[in-house]
Amino acid sequence: MNQILNEYAVESNSFSRKYKSKKGFFIFQFVFSITLFILLIFYYFYTQYEYKKQEQISQKLINNFNITSLYSNNTTPSFIRTSTDSQELPSFSVIGLIEIDTIGVYYPIISEVSDEFLKIAPCRFYGPMPNQVGNLCIAGHNYNNYKFFSRLKKLSIGDKINIYDTSGNKLAYKIYKKNEINSDDFSCINQDTNGKKEITLITCNNIKNKRLLIQAVNEEQISLL
Repeated sequence: MNQILNEYAVESNSFSRKYKSKKGFFIFQFVFSITLFILLIFYYFYTQYEYKKQEQISQKLINNFNITSLYSNNTTPSFIRTSTDSQELPSFSVIGLIEIDTIGVYYPIISEVSDEFLKIAPCRFYGPMPNQVGNLCIAGHNYNNYKFFSRLKKLSIGDKINIYDTSGNKLAYKIYKKNEINSDDFSCINQDTNGKKEITLITCNNIKNKRLLIQAVNEEQISLL
């Protein structure tokens, strides 16, 4: 009888230990899941805050560009970051505006490219100033969130892109080529345009690790192609 009771006690203790072990594991798993969920929520709202902040800076640049173009003879309007901005960036110039009604793009074009500037607006990567002869290459981020150049893939041959220069002039460019290239292919910056005004929009394809190119030519010069 005692042997049976002892065996029962051993089995009961073993069961109790297993139960406590499983209970502890489930509690840990629950706490870990809740913590991870909170961190993901925090990260989501933080990234949305950052996107919104950069959009506000872009809007400031557009407003500054429009005012400068209307009331000043300065051909290189600049936007200098103030002490109220949370990040310190070098001063830079806004050399024009890009507008693509088809996909809701309306951003300033920053004079030079850098990781920090690309977070604010599309940047001049290579080539002449807006609406001058040559191939103006404009780089923009693809965040997959409908901002900046995230929707370039929606464009089609024949769609129009408007470029405003610092004199307030607007030229319409018609897309004639859309393709992907490897990330180490820089043939897109070629300036041999035979006297035409062209633009090349460049962004990343986040899935294939390639570059998406949109090439367009000034509508008045399409007959020269």
